[in-house]
Amino acid sequence: MRRTLTLFLSLLVLWTVVTQLNHALTSMHIYLFTGALFVTFAALTQPFGSGFWASALAGLVFDANTPVAFGTHLLLFGATHVVLFRLRDRVPRNDTFTRVSVAVLANLVLFLVFSFVETIHSPAPAANWPRLLMDLVCSQVFLALVAPWAFALQARALEIARVRREERS
Repeated sequence: MRRTLTLFLSLLVLWTVVTQLNHALTSMHIYLFTGALFVTFAALTQPFGSGFWASALAGLVFDANTPVAFGTHLLLFGATHVVLFRLRDRVPRNDTFTRVSVAVLANLVLFLVFSFVETIHSPAPAANWPRLLMDLVCSQVFLALVAPWAFALQARALEIARVRREERS
């Protein structure tokens, strides 16, 4: 329980930072989507249960603040967590470069899924793609730059909370 709460609170700090940055970028019509940051660390380094619930709670926070059908982020963050957790034995998960690479790929997939889900109901879906492409490029660059800090934040929060480190789960 302490692990889940600690992970969730660090994700809440991360969400606050990203939300404030997105607010500052509204005048430039740029939106940074960083959904994979809220799933990758927990999926690659933590036991399934606590990591999954931290990712699911982060999905609920996203759902509460985003104009999409409630549960969309919860469902997709949960599914992404399950996939990354199942793949984690195939990647060197203690390497920062690998974690960032996995986060960038997961963010690409999440962004595309969200984009298709949301533009399918648009009267002219093709008109949205230039803007979405710009948001994707900015999001991926931002995520690649910020991911090491976000992962360090979560790891340090677990150390401060004195959560025992588990290698295999």
